[in-house]
Amino acid sequence: MFKGGRLEVMNQLFYGDNLEVMRERIPDEVADLVYLDPPFNSSRSYNLLFKQVKGDPSPAQIHAFEDTWTWSPLLYEQFKADRRNATLFELIEALHRILGASEMMAYVLMMAPRLLELYRKLKRTGSLYLHCDPVASHYLRMVLDAVFGPQNLRNEIIWNRTLAKSLMTKRLPRNHDVLLNYVKTPDATWNPNAAFTRYDESDLDERTDSKYSHRDPNGRRYQLDNLINPNPDRPNLTYEFLGVTRVWRWTRGRMYDAYQRGLVVQPRPGAVPRLKRYLDEQRGKPLGDVWTDIPPLNSQAKERRGYPTQKPLALLERIIAASSNDGDVVMDPFCGCGTALVAAERMRRKWIGIDITYLAINEIIHRLKTECVEGTKPEFALIGSPQDALAAQKLFESTAGQNHKPFEQWAVTLVGGEYRDRGGADRGVDGVVPIWGFDGALHKIVIQVKGGQALTLSTVRDFASVIKDNKALLGLMISMKEPTREMQLVCEQQGYADWPAEKKYPKLQIRTVKDLLEDPRQPFEIPDHARAPRSEGVGKQARSQGELFEE
Repeated sequence: MFKGGRLEVMNQLFYGDNLEVMRERIPDEVADLVYLDPPFNSSRSYNLLFKQVKGDPSPAQIHAFEDTWTWSPLLYEQFKADRRNATLFELIEALHRILGASEMMAYVLMMAPRLLELYRKLKRTGSLYLHCDPVASHYLRMVLDAVFGPQNLRNEIIWNRTLAKSLMTKRLPRNHDVLLNYVKTPDATWNPNAAFTRYDESDLDERTDSKYSHRDPNGRRYQLDNLINPNPDRPNLTYEFLGVTRVWRWTRGRMYDAYQRGLVVQPRPGAVPRLKRYLDEQRGKPLGDVWTDIPPLNSQAKERRGYPTQKPLALLERIIAASSNDGDVVMDPFCGCGTALVAAERMRRKWIGIDITYLAINEIIHRLKTECVEGTKPEFALIGSPQDALAAQKLFESTAGQNHKPFEQWAVTLVGGEYRDRGGADRGVDGVVPIWGFDGALHKIVIQVKGGQALTLSTVRDFASVIKDNKALLGLMISMKEPTREMQLVCEQQGYADWPAEKKYPKLQIRTVKDLLEDPRQPFEIPDHARAPRSEGVGKQARSQGELFEE
């Protein structure tokens, strides 16, 4: 939408392959800031990343965002056919001669066209921050040099993400990440005040502690600073003040005003007056390109969502503050659990996010609703998620090669559930809604998803047993097709949930996807006091499935 001659961007959350979404759905020059933390499983053997991989998987088997990168001659040929950036094409050709058909080459080949698209999405005043680890940072830097131009590398930032571990026996531990910061033009947005951190008076460096050694009656630290003008040829600033004639920095009126407010002091009679410069009024300690002051998220961190590579909000807030302004558009094409979008929303920026898993999309929506400014409801458009039964059917059919997991994940989110892999302890359960009971104990509602023709009388009876085995308050079957009368009778035979509430809910319910999308009535309502916090199971489940949940 255009307003006043410029594109007005609303907050947008896309489900899908970010390359396709950027090419087909997002206009050029729309983002002021891009942050991306592309997935890369560097916890594996580093030598494995250079493993030679033979064969040509079919396009359906190539998952563009898996953290196991598989070389495909087909993808290489597709890239060679797109010569929109000659320098980038030549670089990929050269790297292919060096790396061969390795997983590292596959990773570079996956990232190259995406970085090219991100360059196009940036405004001329825009900046890009690519978050990666040292395993691939040098290759990604070459790709970024080809796309942005080496002269537009503004910083290579080192984030000390964890303390060094003592388990290494043949090398030093790797305990840092790399952030490659490129700008589209020299006119890129930069806020100098954001490049400082507030002084911690309990942990001052020796130089600052010595410099601000004075304290006023209120305990505030200050230093005595020079008030003499460096230019001696300023007749209008030459005057006597407290018995001392000098060429001063300030006019006489300003000097006397500061003296009346106690900001100008004379250390002793006849001495040159000095300025009280308070430590807590300074911009702070200047940031370098090595960041050691933002700790990683430990297992007890309040903001932790269970994603193995989740980044701290403080890290994203620093980046957003430095390279964007209120109302600017922040874009993250690898959303994961949505830290960049949450930070952007909290800092009054617009945002565009993309992710390829419904589980991640659901997690992002939950965080936007619960972690942003209290009393406000973030407004955004969810694009790519099924909005009707026909679209849901297409999603089911398109995910056959993935055992329909994306469809199941999406269906579970319709009722605010947390996805579970049936291969785990919760056999027969696709989703769980945790809830606090009046007994103070944590209970659950269990969900099972049936697509296609999988809903049968026997599966309904089996699910009744699953509810009992899991000691669940109630169970919900989400189906693509309507239940038969016999199935409904099985539900009725289970009675009502043992759930103290104003309404009675059947112990076993069957709702179709169509009903859940079109009917505002929910299968159950959870009072606010009974809502249990979401567990870290989302992220843990992602790891167990081999799904991708990167920041």
